[in-house]
Amino acid sequence: MADARACDEVVAFTSDLIRIDTTNRGGGDCRERPAAEYAAALLAEAGVEPVLLERTPGRTNVVGRIEGTDPAADALLVHGHLDVVPAEAADWSVHPFSGEVRDGVVWGRGAVDMKNMDAMILAVLRSWAREGVRPRRDLVVAFTADEEASAEDGAGFLADRHPELFEGCTEAVGESGAFTFHDGTGREIYPIAAGERGTGWLKLTARGRAGHGSKVNRENAVTRLAAAVTRIGEHAWPVRLTPTVRAALTALAALHGVEPDLDDVDALLAKLGPASALVEATVRNSANPTVLEAGYKVNVIPGEAVALVDGRYLPGTEDEFRATLDLLTGPGVDWEFHHREVALEAPLDVPLFAGMRAAVEEFAPGGHVVPYCMSGGTDAKQFSRLGINGYGFAPLRLPEGFDYQALFHGVDERVPVQALHFGVRVLDRFLRTA
Repeated sequence: MADARACDEVVAFTSDLIRIDTTNRGGGDCRERPAAEYAAALLAEAGVEPVLLERTPGRTNVVGRIEGTDPAADALLVHGHLDVVPAEAADWSVHPFSGEVRDGVVWGRGAVDMKNMDAMILAVLRSWAREGVRPRRDLVVAFTADEEASAEDGAGFLADRHPELFEGCTEAVGESGAFTFHDGTGREIYPIAAGERGTGWLKLTARGRAGHGSKVNRENAVTRLAAAVTRIGEHAWPVRLTPTVRAALTALAALHGVEPDLDDVDALLAKLGPASALVEATVRNSANPTVLEAGYKVNVIPGEAVALVDGRYLPGTEDEFRATLDLLTGPGVDWEFHHREVALEAPLDVPLFAGMRAAVEEFAPGGHVVPYCMSGGTDAKQFSRLGINGYGFAPLRLPEGFDYQALFHGVDERVPVQALHFGVRVLDRFLRTA
């Protein structure tokens, strides 16, 4: 089991990584290299030879391989990203890049998304180096750039340009799963991700006839765009259940002692109480308008208007998603993918999932592991191009009232020290025998 030093190091590494500002504002405005060099130095001290790779100067990725004891076994990829979303210091109780440890909590941007997991990986490998531990199968460790934007400088670049580094990898673990979800009954639920909705960020363009704002205009681009955006925002998407979501609903229904009526999912969700939050965003596709751009003067009708929409689709539903958008946009409005990534579904009846379950249950007796599908996406999408099945497994045992999911990209992001201790022990237990 991970030793006391590993528990100390995971806290120190989390704090250190938070203090390295790797804010990703999109459009290439980020520099992960200082954090990558920090991680690479710790890997080297643990006897793992790090490879640093860049598509763009300063956008650095780190990859290393630990040889397993069973040369016939497939390799396992363990990955975490180094970049974080922006944070406005004026909104926070502490400076978002202080990495301050106060009252048993580590504060700062990246504390849960996901420098905590990066620190867990590093602490486990250094603990193994001290003990002389080798895993059963080869482990490939990757710390990536650019996950919070397009991943073009990160996992996408690695998968496309350096697939040889992941030779033999068939499965992967990364963010986000195995965190404590309290359902209000005293139960601890630990969702482990085995799926992700696809990413369909859309650009809508309405075209019309430019003219004077005082004149009648039946071909107003702004009106056309507004109508399309309203239709999209108000659309009631039908229920579409994937195997992972079916399994999640069935497991949660059993925990709550209710009939798993999958023919009336909305009624079933209502019976699950707070636990419905784990699945309600993944029983349907979705499309949320987020950005509007039109015009330059109040008395001028523009000839073009643009909107951006955050679309997400479940595995196996992309064709339906496309057809629905064709209908909702209507005449005079075109749409295209501004950014697109695949939806994922990984098998549940495999030894890896059983191993994750066993590791959590060993350190959280009485905890209930359930599969779930992420509403958003991770670097697992890029690594899936290499035939790698991805799972979300970044274990944390959290106290009741600690709203983990709200802290992703939120103000006052933080993680309890005890949660990091739990995480490093669970990850150590899992990776030794995975």
